Amino acid sequence: MAKKPKPAEDGAPAEGAAEGGGKSKKKLIIIVAGVLVLAGAGGGGWFFFMKKPSPEQIAAAEAAKNVKKPVAFIEMKDMMISIAGGPQQERQPMIKIKVVLETADAKISDEIKPLLPRVEDAFQVFLRELRPSDLEGSAGMYRLKEELLRRVNVTVFPAKIDAVLFKELLIQ
Repeated sequence: MAKKPKPAEDGAPAEGAAEGGGKSKKKLIIIVAGVLVLAGAGGGGWFFFMKKPSPEQIAAAEAAKNVKKPVAFIEMKDMMISIAGGPQQERQPMIKIKVVLETADAKISDEIKPLLPRVEDAFQVFLRELRPSDLEGSAGMYRLKEELLRRVNVTVFPAKIDAVLFKELLIQ
């Protein structure tokens, strides 16, 4: 005699138990993984936030902050340039300028010195187009300084000049 298949009622709980076991294993794995992640984050937070630096480390950090790098100054030649004048002026105005370039590092000044003829050319091309009214007041001087700084940094790139300093500026 052939065995009869079991009724559907008997098989249904067995299938449901198998599915429920799979879901509970997934939940268990997710819970365990979450606990491990939280424990790792807590341990890392404790390590970074609760660990105090030693006095030697604090002293070394303060000494590094207090060390000032020596700045370097590059003097350029005096430049005497005729600038654009107004239509009613009989003589053409002149500007005499002596500029010093400031860098944060002495090594950079050695890289820039061979490029000074290019810098002078960039300055002269710009200055020749100025009018005396462009240089009036402190705002005019500030704009001139910023424009010369921009032009010198374009010329000497990748080196960087920190400031353009005027030693002498005379407008006639």
